[in-house]
Amino acid sequence: MLKFIFWTLLAINAVLFAYGQGLLGNFRENEREPGRMRNQLGVENIKLVAARPAPPPDAEPAGDAEPVAPPPTPVLVMAKPPAPAPVEPKPEPKPEVKPELVACTLVGNFAPPEARRLEAMLAPLALGQRQTRENVAVPEVTSHIVFIPSAGSKEAADRKAAELKELGITSYFIMNDNSPMKYAISLGVFKSETSAQTLLATLTKQGVVGAKVAGRTSQATKMAYRFRALEPAAKAKVDAVLAKFPEQQARSCK
Repeated sequence: MLKFIFWTLLAINAVLFAYGQGLLGNFRENEREPGRMRNQLGVENIKLVAARPAPPPDAEPAGDAEPVAPPPTPVLVMAKPPAPAPVEPKPEPKPEVKPELVACTLVGNFAPPEARRLEAMLAPLALGQRQTRENVAVPEVTSHIVFIPSAGSKEAADRKAAELKELGITSYFIMNDNSPMKYAISLGVFKSETSAQTLLATLTKQGVVGAKVAGRTSQATKMAYRFRALEPAAKAKVDAVLAKFPEQQARSCK
């Protein structure tokens, strides 16, 4: 009977101790399981995990077996794009070799009728600004004179004129102009050299001594043609045209 009372008192003291420590909850606040859950700290970190399925009956107990590692998570590997095919370098174009141009050629001197004929023959070549025309003053023999050279004075010219009269020659003229032929005696002026030579031969037969023939020049306007920057093909065509004027000479120019 004493043992029963002892153990009963011991149990009551244990219950009171547990209640004082809060191990049996607080009955005054009518605390239940949901309330306890709300009072817990870090509730948001709690995650519910689905229960693992029970192993089949014939499965061997885990025992001390080594834990099986979960399968590795597949990793998405981006495939590298195929390397572009090497581009072969294009061969560099060879520099165009331009034909050497003829810098400048001057041809002429052409009289007006010849110039008109030359221009008509050059027109189909369409040379444009590569062909230009310019007027040039050229000394030209326009006549031929039969004369006795000057003796240097008017008195000497008069004595020579008197000798001509004795030979029966009356067609003469003493030149008084300011030129190298001043006081020379002109015996005749001719357009052609042939006519002048004929008169000289006649005077010589008559006994005239010292007479001669000379050409008389004057400044005549001629036309020269300048050709610039002609390629060989065009130059050959121009030369073919100029070959029809053999008396004209071509010369280099700037």
